[in-house]
Amino acid sequence: MAPFPSGLLVLTAPLGSLPRRAAAALAEAAGLVTGPLYVHLQPGLRLDGPAPRPAAPPRAPALLRALSALYAAAASHRELDVRVLLGHGHRLARPPRVLLADGGAGDAGPVRVALRELAAAAYGCPAELPAVLLSGSDGPEAPHDGPGAELPVYSDVVVGGTFDRLHGAHRLLLSACCLLARRRLLVGVADGELLRHKVLRELIEPYELRVAKLREFLADVQPSVLYDIVPLGDPYGPAITDPELRCIVVSEETRKGGEAVNKKRIENGLAALELFEIELMEDPQHSLSEEEKISSSSLRQRLLGTLLRPPRDSPTLPPRPYIIGLTGGSGSGKTSIARRLGQMGAFIIDADALGHAVYLPGSPAHGQVVAAFGAEILNKDGTINRKILGAKVFGNQERLKNLTDIVWPEIARMVREQIREAGAQGKAVMVLDAAVLLEAGWQEMVHEVWAAIIPEDEALKRIVSRDGLSEEAARDRLRSQMSDGQRVREAHVVLSTAWEPDVTHKQLLTVPVVRWRRRGSCCSAASTARPPQRAAEPQRDREEPGPGANGANGANGAAQRAGTDRKRRGPDRAGTARARHGGRCRFRAVIPQPSGG
Repeated sequence: MAPFPSGLLVLTAPLGSLPRRAAAALAEAAGLVTGPLYVHLQPGLRLDGPAPRPAAPPRAPALLRALSALYAAAASHRELDVRVLLGHGHRLARPPRVLLADGGAGDAGPVRVALRELAAAAYGCPAELPAVLLSGSDGPEAPHDGPGAELPVYSDVVVGGTFDRLHGAHRLLLSACCLLARRRLLVGVADGELLRHKVLRELIEPYELRVAKLREFLADVQPSVLYDIVPLGDPYGPAITDPELRCIVVSEETRKGGEAVNKKRIENGLAALELFEIELMEDPQHSLSEEEKISSSSLRQRLLGTLLRPPRDSPTLPPRPYIIGLTGGSGSGKTSIARRLGQMGAFIIDADALGHAVYLPGSPAHGQVVAAFGAEILNKDGTINRKILGAKVFGNQERLKNLTDIVWPEIARMVREQIREAGAQGKAVMVLDAAVLLEAGWQEMVHEVWAAIIPEDEALKRIVSRDGLSEEAARDRLRSQMSDGQRVREAHVVLSTAWEPDVTHKQLLTVPVVRWRRRGSCCSAASTARPPQRAAEPQRDREEPGPGANGANGANGAAQRAGTDRKRRGPDRAGTARARHGGRCRFRAVIPQPSGG
C-alpha cells in the first residue's frame, strides 16, 4: 500500500495507557502516512457501539503526559507531522486521506463505519475515506481515567521561543498553552538580534515561514483560542507590558527567563504571571555532538551535508564530470573540506592557485592588470606585487571591480579548461574550490553549490591564529566578504567545521549516500562511516593554514595577509577517512542524476 500524504489516527484507550502505547501506534502509522498525522484522543469511546459523538479529551494532567508520550514517540519518525487535536468541529488544514484506529476497538466492519462517521462529524472528512485498523494494543489495558484534577485555566497566556522547524517539544509546549488559555494565547517568536548567537543561525527558517507553521498548527490543534503572534526583538517583548496576561508557559531551561519577565512586570507596576513549567523532551536519536533534548539546533545540525534544494539541471553543464562548487568565507574550513573531498576521490580545482597563475608574466591578464593599475605594482622581476595591488583596491569598490573584471573571466576560462580535461580523463566528480564562487557568478559552471559556514567569533579566532592579524583586521576581512547567510541562500548543501573533525567528515559522507549514485550504485563507504566523537564545544575543527579568500579576492585582502603561505597542505588531522572494513573511502566512477535523484 502506497503511503498516504495525511491521516487521522483515532485513539480511544484511557489516557493512562498512552505513554506505553504511543510508540507502537505511531510506528505502525508511520508505515502508512508520510506527512501530517492528526491524532484524535477520545478515551473510552466504543467505535463498535452506537454512532460515535466526538468529544474533546479531558483537560487533566494525564492528558499532558499522553501528549508528551505521543510527541516524544513522533521524534523517531521524522516523516510524520504529528498534531494531537484538542478540539473538534473544524476543517483541518491538510485534510486526512486515510483514517486509522486501534485494531482492538472491536469488529472490523462496524469499527470502520464508525470511524468514518466520527471523522465526518468532527472534522468534515468525506465518507469514502479508506479506514485501516492498526494491530492493537501492546500490553494490558490501563484502568479508565477517573475524574481527577483538572489543569488550571487562565484567560490570557503567553509563551515565547524561536519555533524553528516546529518539533515535538515545541508542539507539547504549544499544546499546553492551548489547554491553559481560555481566551487568548500570545506567542512571541524570536527574530533579529535574538538569533545572533543561535547554533547554525543561517539555517533558521525565515520568520514568516515559522509564523505560518505556528498558525497552521495552532488553528488545527485548538481553533477556539485567539492567537496573537508577534516578533520578539528582545527577551521580554509584550510579556512585560500587557496587563491582560495571567500565565507564562516555560520549560525547565527557560524558567529563569520567565522569572526575569515577572521581575520586569513588577517594575512596571503589573502583577506577576503564574509560571507553568513543561518538562524537556529527550531526543531518542541525538548523536554525540548534539543536545540530548529535542532541539531546533540539533535539527539544523542534521541538515548539514543534506540536499537543501534540487541541483541545477542546465543544458550548458556537461553530464560528466559532476561539478560541485565549494565556497566559504575566511576561516570557514573550506580548504580542509576540499582536501578531504580530494582524499575521498574527487578531482579538485583550486581557484586560488589559478588566481596566482593569472598574475604571472606572460598570462593574458598580466598586461591588463599592469595597464589598469600602473607599473608601480611590479616587482623587479616583472611579477605583480600583490601586497601593493591589494593596497590599491582594498576598500575601493570601483577599483576592486576593475580588477575582478580582468582576472575573474580569465580564472573562469582556466577552470573550464580543467573541467574539459577532467571529463576527458573519465573523472566522475570534481570540486571547484573557490571563495568567490558566488561573487564571480561561477555557480553557472557547477551542478551544486556547497557552502562552508562557521560562527563569526570562531572565524575571527582562526584568522588571527593562522594569519597573525589583529582581531580588528580579521573583522575587516570578514566584513569585506559575502556573509554566510548570503551563501546559504544560494547553497544546495551546507557544511560546517564548527565541531570535531569526525563530525565534519560525517557530513561529507551524508552527501554521496543519497545522490552520488546511478542505478543503485553509490559511494561504497557512505553507510559505514564512523560515529562522531563527542565535542566538548562546537569550536574545534580548525582550518589548516591556507587561503582565506581565493581568486581575485585574494588581492582584496593581500594588504592584510602578505606573506601568508597560501599553499600549505599538511596531513589531515582527522586522518584518512576509512570504512570499517579498512578500505579507503572514495568516490566511485558514478555521477548523481541531474534531477537530484
